[in-house]
Amino acid sequence: MLNILLAPSEGKRSGGEGSFDPCRLLFDSLCPLRLRLMEAYRSLIRSDNPETLQKLFGLKKVDEITRYASLDPLHSPVLPAVERYSGVAFDHLDYPSLPESARRYVREHTVIFSNLFGPVLAGDPLPDYRLTQGAALGEIRPEVEYRKAASVLLDHYLEGKEILDLRAGFYDKFYKPSLPYTTLKFLKNGKVVSHWAKAYRGLVLRHLALNGIESLEAFLALPIPGLALEEIREGKLRREVIYRIDE
Repeated sequence: MLNILLAPSEGKRSGGEGSFDPCRLLFDSLCPLRLRLMEAYRSLIRSDNPETLQKLFGLKKVDEITRYASLDPLHSPVLPAVERYSGVAFDHLDYPSLPESARRYVREHTVIFSNLFGPVLAGDPLPDYRLTQGAALGEIRPEVEYRKAASVLLDHYLEGKEILDLRAGFYDKFYKPSLPYTTLKFLKNGKVVSHWAKAYRGLVLRHLALNGIESLEAFLALPIPGLALEEIREGKLRREVIYRIDE
């Protein structure tokens, strides 16, 4: 079975239904940590300190800061994580347009690394919130806490599976596999694509889901529109697949 690791986006879609329970997410043993981090987050958004909120959310517009400061995740409706996030990768995944079989694939095969809630399945219910990448919750650094608490859980969860890591490099701070894994790099005109790599990661996940890909061998044989396989670099644990963008 192929499992995909995916970064979150800072942008979120609003709305949802029901209410949030952090103990219903992947790895219920992380519930005490999630509750502790969420309480620290709730305390900060109630602080009404513009500088604190600006750093926490990574925003400058007052109306956007006010909106997120008014959202209490503990008393908010939820959406599946893959529907909550709205950044570039998720736009190119275009989850709502997928057939149900492909949507089920994404929900069951994809682990998303939330900046606040740590590793969650793409189908796990999340509230609307905003925590910018790398932001601390007072003295607490979420990436450090989740790396300590979740690395063994993730290694056990992923054992015996093949791993495709589509995350940005920052999320190695949350979890770096101690099992063999594969990453992707995208080149355009011989240069590494950085920001727009998110779009191609979303596109890759879309085609994995549409084709129900269950192995790295099948993935490497899969034609993806606009991408051409350029090179594969093998390391001790990490394999890097390099694509050329032909669009």
